[in-house]
Amino acid sequence: MRYQEIAAALRKRVRRAAAGSLLPSEAALSAEFGASRVTVRRALDVVRGEGLIAARQGFGWYVATEPVRQSLHALDTIEAQLAGSGRRNERRVVEFAFATAPDHVRELLATDSVLRVKRVNLADGEPFAVVTVWCPAELGSGLSRDDVERRPFYELLGIRLRGATQTIGADAANQDDAALLQVPAGAPLLTCQRVTTDVGGRPVLVSEHRFPAHRTEFVVDLPSAEPSVMPTGLRLVE
Repeated sequence: MRYQEIAAALRKRVRRAAAGSLLPSEAALSAEFGASRVTVRRALDVVRGEGLIAARQGFGWYVATEPVRQSLHALDTIEAQLAGSGRRNERRVVEFAFATAPDHVRELLATDSVLRVKRVNLADGEPFAVVTVWCPAELGSGLSRDDVERRPFYELLGIRLRGATQTIGADAANQDDAALLQVPAGAPLLTCQRVTTDVGGRPVLVSEHRFPAHRTEFVVDLPSAEPSVMPTGLRLVE
């Protein structure tokens, strides 16, 4: 039957594709195979039933992959967690500049002059995060582009850190982030703002992380939380 022929072609395609990569839209597949959307959808459902592909609202169909997970229970980097699970990780710096702090960073770091670094994080060669980091210019004055591409800021600042506050939310991918993450513009993103403090409680790093929602998830350990039907820490945005 026609849908089985299309399913066989899709099966061969996705087995050659990178995990997490997007498939053409149903409309594009319909045109490619000269079949109705109903037939294409039935073929996609067959391949999904085999665990080879998945779908998310806002993304469409993509090659099934194990999501990148970050456990939020300690001051740690996602790279360290990936390495601990045996996954290859790398970072690619796309911007490195000393600049004037944007308003929200100026308020948090209490300084006008900052080092701003923007990078793409990859797991097994596939992008899973766009990260922008700001630190006071005096703390970043001895750092180079190569430094921040090879090692996390936590190891480079030369000061003792106390902890961090993370705020998790959601957004839609703009054109720049979509290109870096290899997702459609407007695709849903998980977002995380982290403010890291030194042992005296002074904020020394602000970082903003943007993750494609189909490839990532946060896991929060709640060993002593009270029973609740709502996630701990949830608040309504004004």
